[in-house]
Amino acid sequence: MLCYDGKLSLFCFTVAALIAVLPEVFLRLEFDIPWAYFSNLWITHLFQFGLLNILLLLAFRGFSYKVATRAALLGYAFGIGLLVALMAPSSWQMFGVYIIVLATFHYSEFLSIAWTNPSSLSIDSFILNHSIAYGVAACSSWVEFIVERQYLPGIKEPSFISYFGLTLCICGEVLRKLAMFTAKHNFNHIIQSEKMDNHELVTHGVYKFCRHPSYMGWFYWSIGTQLILQNPFCLLAYTVASWKFFHVRILLEEITLLYFFGQDYADYQKSVGTGLPFISGYKANL
Repeated sequence: MLCYDGKLSLFCFTVAALIAVLPEVFLRLEFDIPWAYFSNLWITHLFQFGLLNILLLLAFRGFSYKVATRAALLGYAFGIGLLVALMAPSSWQMFGVYIIVLATFHYSEFLSIAWTNPSSLSIDSFILNHSIAYGVAACSSWVEFIVERQYLPGIKEPSFISYFGLTLCICGEVLRKLAMFTAKHNFNHIIQSEKMDNHELVTHGVYKFCRHPSYMGWFYWSIGTQLILQNPFCLLAYTVASWKFFHVRILLEEITLLYFFGQDYADYQKSVGTGLPFISGYKANL
């Protein structure tokens, strides 16, 4: 059952996405609205988003306000991405698709935790502040796309590569969310150092096929984002950086899992791989 904060986030995400597309809807329906409202889309969207945040500030306080503003930000980004993907020149369209994919990923992380493990829900569940490196990587991909589009717009046109990247993102997203819904209360964005009373070793569902389906999904999702943008330099950088991150992350997590579950996890390791290329995890002789 979705908790209150999950429902609040879903409402704010949806409303913000609808507000983001309002100017285009008004134009298409030829509403009798002063043309000045549409003369500068940047100002229009800044005004709309600013007004939305004022309303949220008046309506909510504390944790609920933090949830509402972040969900609204992601929903508004989703709406803008939809407009770019459908209305912008073809060399910009895949950037719109990328924005949709990025906004959906971060919002669905929070929503999934709100549904499956609300006791561990926090603002960090949006993983918007994952790390400085994550932020730098995202900004770098935007810069590469814009620069390459400026000088070589033809390579940013929708192509088999970009659609393959979108497919990879969708598959990675689905796999990660299946892992979260399978693990339920056993899933957490933070590696746990203490075993809870209800902490169980999950080996069914997608965990029958790989030990770390959530990491596997995220790994291929991150690569897919750069294929969508057709960013050759960031594609290489994302692949290397993501592999290194998950290599270390899995080592640390499996040390903890072996401590929690002992021989049961050691036996599980022998029969099921990690799911990520050239990453075998932490092995101990028990």
